Parts: sequence; C-alpha cells; structure tokens
Amino acid sequence: MADAVATQTIQDGGNTAIFRFTNVSDGSGESAVAKIDVSALAVDPVTGAACTKVSIQKIYYSTIGMGVKIFFNASTNVLAWQLNADWADTLDFSDFTGIPNNAGSGVNGDVLFTTVGHSSGDVYNIVMQVRKHF
Repeated sequence: MADAVATQTIQDGGNTAIFRFTNVSDGSGESAVAKIDVSALAVDPVTGAACTKVSIQKIYYSTIGMGVKIFFNASTNVLAWQLNADWADTLDFSDFTGIPNNAGSGVNGDVLFTTVGHSSGDVYNIVMQVRKHF
C-alpha cells in the first residue's frame, strides 16, 4: 500500500504556476517524490522557451502528524524549506525574488517532497505558488 497523494495544477500561466498537494499517509511516507516537474510546465507565451526551474513565492500549508521537507532536485538535493509537523501557516516570499533554486551539479529544476515523522493517518495539505524561469 502507499500513501494516498494527489497533485492538482491550479494555474500554469506565463510566469506563475500554482499547485495543490495532498497526502493521507498509510505510514509509508514519501521520499524525494517529484511534485513539480518543470519540463511539464507551459512554455513562455512570448518566446516559446521551456521552463528550466522555479522559485518558491508562497506556501500555504497545514500538517497533521508529519512534517514535509521541500527540496530542489540535483545530484545532491538542496533543501528549499521545511514545513513543521502539526502546524498551519502562510509563508510569503514574494516581497523579494522568492526562494531561488540554488541547486548545483545535476540540477534539473524539479521540486521534491519528503515526509518527516509520518505515521498512518497523518495528513498534509499544501498550496504552492512558484515563479517560472526560462
């Protein structure tokens, strides 16, 4: 059995994309699971360039029983942010450039989730707004 997870693309516009992620854990958890695949995002409507990475502008979240580590994918994944267990908050990084993808060698631009301290029945709900880079 596996955690019951879902990803919903709310918006995939010219510069911004918004996603909703949910997980109801069966206790197995997630480990470095790709949640945002930048190669699948819409191209730049002006130039036709493909999205190569994203920066995190906002995170709205609620966690019950488990935390979530958000990584930028690379040869050695880079921690972008950690969401604490048993917490709800809105994190807004849009007053500056957002949390940039500063992953080094082997970076592909994708965003990954790893659950922390998960057990059966734990839940997360996350809405993430990202700025697309081409």
